[in-house]
Amino acid sequence: MDITAHELKVERTARVLVRGDAKAARETWILLHGYAQRADELLEACTPLASSARVLVAPEALSRFYRRGSSGPIGASWMTREAREAEIADYLAYLDRVAAWSAQELAAPRSITVLGYSQGAATAWRWAALGATSIGRLITWGGGLPHDVELGAARAKLAKTRLEIVRGARDLYHSSDVLAQSVQRLASAGLHARVLEFEGAHELAPAVLEQLSRA
Repeated sequence: MDITAHELKVERTARVLVRGDAKAARETWILLHGYAQRADELLEACTPLASSARVLVAPEALSRFYRRGSSGPIGASWMTREAREAEIADYLAYLDRVAAWSAQELAAPRSITVLGYSQGAATAWRWAALGATSIGRLITWGGGLPHDVELGAARAKLAKTRLEIVRGARDLYHSSDVLAQSVQRLASAGLHARVLEFEGAHELAPAVLEQLSRA
């Protein structure tokens, strides 16, 4: 018998963590965690960003799993290579919903900064390029510009966004070659990203987070 695959849209319950008083804030920062992380872990690592002027919104990716075997600590992933186009479309719709929910339900400012770390960096690039949300500032940390992002088609949207790339000098996952390729691709599309490099590995550095919070 033949086997056919079908795609069926279903509802999911998502977890979104919020730090700060949205109504009193002047900025909304949406934080996208890395592979095998959880939203609370990224939010804790981003403590230097906490401010009365800023509300931090950390959505958790929808695919959770045990990090080791079948028990113990749990992490989450934005996508895998399996059914990747559908997973990308799903998380773009999810993140657009998070942004709308933040503005409507939390009364958070519509001035949005997105910080994506590791796998969340690729997720952030795709959201900025392909999502429906207007992003004022995009910070990608520890991850390159995905090859599937068509900068020609996304140029007009990204040109309205302040682009920043952060890399640790000893980051084996985000090499200097990957960084150079991202910068070159952006330049070829007439886009510019500010690059910040620090003495560190694949990690979030408090001093750099503080620098970004003041910029």
